[in-house]
Amino acid sequence: MKKHLSSIVLFGVFVLGLALLIYPSFSDWWNSRVQSHAIMDYDAAVQSLTQKDYSEWFEAADAYNEAVAGLEYPFMNYGQLSDRSDLQPYDELLNVTGTGIMGYITIPKIDVELPIYHGVSESVLAVAAGHLPGSSLPVGGEGTHAVISAHRGLPSAKLFTYLDRLEVGDTFTVTVLDRVMTYEVDQVLIVEPNQVDGLYVVDGQDYVTLLTCTPYGINTQRLLVRGHRIQTPTATNVYVPADVYKVNSVVAAPAVAAPILLLLLVILLVKYRKKDDADERDKDPRIQAGPLDGVDFGDDDELAALAARRPAARPGSRDIFGSGPRTVGEHFGQRPDGRGGRGRRGSTRALRGGRACGPGCRA
Repeated sequence: MKKHLSSIVLFGVFVLGLALLIYPSFSDWWNSRVQSHAIMDYDAAVQSLTQKDYSEWFEAADAYNEAVAGLEYPFMNYGQLSDRSDLQPYDELLNVTGTGIMGYITIPKIDVELPIYHGVSESVLAVAAGHLPGSSLPVGGEGTHAVISAHRGLPSAKLFTYLDRLEVGDTFTVTVLDRVMTYEVDQVLIVEPNQVDGLYVVDGQDYVTLLTCTPYGINTQRLLVRGHRIQTPTATNVYVPADVYKVNSVVAAPAVAAPILLLLLVILLVKYRKKDDADERDKDPRIQAGPLDGVDFGDDDELAALAARRPAARPGSRDIFGSGPRTVGEHFGQRPDGRGGRGRRGSTRALRGGRACGPGCRA
């Protein structure tokens, strides 16, 4: 069991690390697909409306905006509008699909396209953009100022994470029913959460402000990116979701990293497996060390010194190292002329005459 424990632990760590690496990108990709389909469903519902329907929806929204502009403290007192019988309830305004979507916002510079829902509840801001109650509905017109808010820095969705990259002169569009409105950024502010002076309606102006938290990850202040309405370039009225024409680099990075991590895992597993096999061989009692294991023969100088200290051979001795009168071949029965002697037969003959019969014996 211990043999495979390290492999199991290593594999578990790899899976956990891969999950942590992929989760933010996968979650953002999944959220983008969901919101893209929500926008496509919204556009499909809008296409089924008639010009009379458009007029009725816009008239109700314009009446609400006029009422908001008449409030002294709209972000505190907007609830008073629900008591007016001449106004539609807030949640029903521009709610063509019945899902709470009143339109969608597109910010090309940061590659964001999000549905705009009624209100800024946590359930809305976790997945999309929300319209701030007390501000004008985003249908345009003089004397309107719509505020659209979304989170930033969520691990599950990008949303307004890169809103701080917008600069004066950049543009974004708001699409409501069949109306596409383009806004050019003219002001970027960082304010305290209770500072709403920059969100009020200004006579004669058509503003939309994008609102999110800042600094990134701390969220103690608010980032306000305001745009004024400009002429919208003529374009075909065909919606192409972002996930169709562009591969997000945030998704592509884990897709490239995953095979690399898998390759590293395989290399580590092979390395640990070889180490385990070596340890098993070392512990196996059946595998004995050879007689010369661990012997250091030294270099040539050391061998020469050892040979010099070896005692000289006795006269007439048959030294197998070749220092005596006979060579190694002669010692084992090989004649100088190259012809074989008795070989092993001569050296293994039985004792004769009470004396040992060695090589070259003629007894």
